[in-house]
Amino acid sequence: MDINLLHNKKVSVIGAARSGVAVAVLLQSQGANVFVSDTASVDKLQSSLPQIQSEKIEYEVGTHSNRVYECDVMVISPCVPSDAPVILEAQKRKIKIVSELEVGSWFCRAPMVAITGSNGKTTTTTLTGRILSDAAKKHVVAGNIGTAFSSIVLELVETDVAVLEVSSFQLDHIDKFRPKISVLLNITPDHMDRYDHSMEKYAASKACVFKNQLADDVLIYNKDDAWTSKIVLHAHCRTIGFSIQQKLNEGAFIEDGKLVTVIDGIRTEIIDINQIFIKGMHNLYNSMAAVLIGQLLGVDAAFIHSTLKTFEGVEHRLEFVRNLNNVSYYNDSKATNVDSVWFALQSFKEPIVLFLGGRDKGNDYSRLRELVRRQVKAIVAIGESANLVEQSFKGTTVITKASSMEEAVAIARFLAQPGDVVLLSPACASFDWFKNYEQRGEVFKQLVNKL
Repeated sequence: MDINLLHNKKVSVIGAARSGVAVAVLLQSQGANVFVSDTASVDKLQSSLPQIQSEKIEYEVGTHSNRVYECDVMVISPCVPSDAPVILEAQKRKIKIVSELEVGSWFCRAPMVAITGSNGKTTTTTLTGRILSDAAKKHVVAGNIGTAFSSIVLELVETDVAVLEVSSFQLDHIDKFRPKISVLLNITPDHMDRYDHSMEKYAASKACVFKNQLADDVLIYNKDDAWTSKIVLHAHCRTIGFSIQQKLNEGAFIEDGKLVTVIDGIRTEIIDINQIFIKGMHNLYNSMAAVLIGQLLGVDAAFIHSTLKTFEGVEHRLEFVRNLNNVSYYNDSKATNVDSVWFALQSFKEPIVLFLGGRDKGNDYSRLRELVRRQVKAIVAIGESANLVEQSFKGTTVITKASSMEEAVAIARFLAQPGDVVLLSPACASFDWFKNYEQRGEVFKQLVNKL
């Protein structure tokens, strides 16, 4: 959309949480007439409503009235499903619908790096930010990672870089969004409840990250992942792969125990993979993607090498909490799908007491059964899906259900023996017991540190 035409345009913003508020403030600052609507109660929106009120933006809560359809454009927050009645009705009325990510891109003067995938988005985005910081290259890190893109986009100039973590929900309603560099880390079953249990629909959503890219843009993708390798065939831009399983003519790969890149015919040995601080095969993939981003943005390999040796990862992602009586406790609360748990379990050789459960998203646990049988000495089933977890893993290991996180930690302490690992890696959303995965991880850490 031509942002010069926004003045006096009527815009309805659906969702009054962080992203909704940010895009409402942005649009109002550019002369649009903004109306915010959210079905949540005032109590649930206490952290965001004050900003809407201070900016004198009109709003409603507890309902979506007919006023939301009196608009030229409807902007939806990532938490609003595409099949929500308000969205379906807007589509029937032929109202233009876009995401907060799309709106932010209208005002972005800096090149954008958009990182998506079922797993590893936050780690790769954060690591990319660290690489740019260590190289003193001005940038911002925003998007699904915590800072709404709309809240910072006006600060950017042409010489900056916008490093964006983007989810499938944010990509569902893009129009012209066009990153300079897009990244597809992997596509594995996730959010199946939101995509009618269709991997094709979910993959198509992820593919939106590169749908507007042209010949002078770049798509970085995982050549070892079947779904990413399939959908990149539709890309109209330059594609560069990364792989652990094969040596590539161009891209990032492993050779003689070293992470190596070849870009434009130039071969660079980045680092011995044993020197990379964050461990696990999934983090090796994340590191390769971040390395390629850094090099394409002109960062010298020496800076990248140094960052990989010192980057400690992100909170709530295989985060070491403490060692008590020779039992190691890890917080992997961000593991909200089965594939995340699979990678987490692969990261340990020790016997594991595993916390599984929460709000189920249509998980198929069959992939984990044999790994659990071999590595997990006990499962502590938590949250709404505790019964489903118990049924899914019956016969593989000892399973105990807990009615609270406090009880779960107490059970794990009883079950764990010296040399074991206690791992919160729940494979589910957190919205049954907690407001988000961050709160779940914080409560777990607090309880563990009190032991």
